[in-house]
Amino acid sequence: MKLFKAIHIKQKHILMGLAAVICVGLCAFLFPPAAAKVSSIVSANTEKKLPIYCVETEKPQVSISFDAAWGADDTDTLLEILAANDVKTTFFLCGYWVEDYPEEVKKIAKAGHDLGNHSSTHPHMNQLSAEQIAKELADCHKAVADLTGIEMELFRPPFGEYNNTVIETSFANSYYPVQWDVDSLDWKELGPEHEINQVLNHKNLGNGSIILFHNDAKYTPQVLGTIIKGLKEKGYEIVPISELIHKDNFEMNHEGRQKISSPA
Repeated sequence: MKLFKAIHIKQKHILMGLAAVICVGLCAFLFPPAAAKVSSIVSANTEKKLPIYCVETEKPQVSISFDAAWGADDTDTLLEILAANDVKTTFFLCGYWVEDYPEEVKKIAKAGHDLGNHSSTHPHMNQLSAEQIAKELADCHKAVADLTGIEMELFRPPFGEYNNTVIETSFANSYYPVQWDVDSLDWKELGPEHEINQVLNHKNLGNGSIILFHNDAKYTPQVLGTIIKGLKEKGYEIVPISELIHKDNFEMNHEGRQKISSPA
């Protein structure tokens, strides 16, 4: 009896697995646009899914991004530097930061920079359930949309932490999960020269790089203009992440580099 029950359970699991495969196949056939967008995340449960660390492109373009989770004293200065250099960037905002500094959020939006979701409460996302992750995204999304009318589509997990559930839930909620491949390490406060060198001579800096800063780092307002000038001297155009990434028909390599999917 126990043997029969075990065989029955095993058969049931096999049938469920086959049903899931058939379902994915039908979705790809019946709904090709949606299927193309998520083609990079439908795979075996054991495969590690990655956010966008950088983008494969022949264009000499890079993106600058700021995580906004704590103070806001430097916001005006950063916006002035960006405007003076005719550069648009991406600001990832926490929900509580939006509530604490609504006028700063409006200024960032008015200046034409990307607004990205950095969660509502800045938790360790890889410790949350899919439902909890979705709520973090939704609460921050609503706060920004109510304030600015902007519907965000970029998400950066706090602490740079993620797992398959975080990536899958991001896509399921119409968000592109984004990391970085060049870290300014501005939060370590190692000095102006260190921060400049860390970015401009970073081993990963290249076409399609995404550079990480924080909006309240000690030396970033002091060195941002120099770094922007240095990037331009190297031949890079600085664009918001929304203009750098591929929105459809993409795949990720093992390094988190996003590229256009190869033809079937």
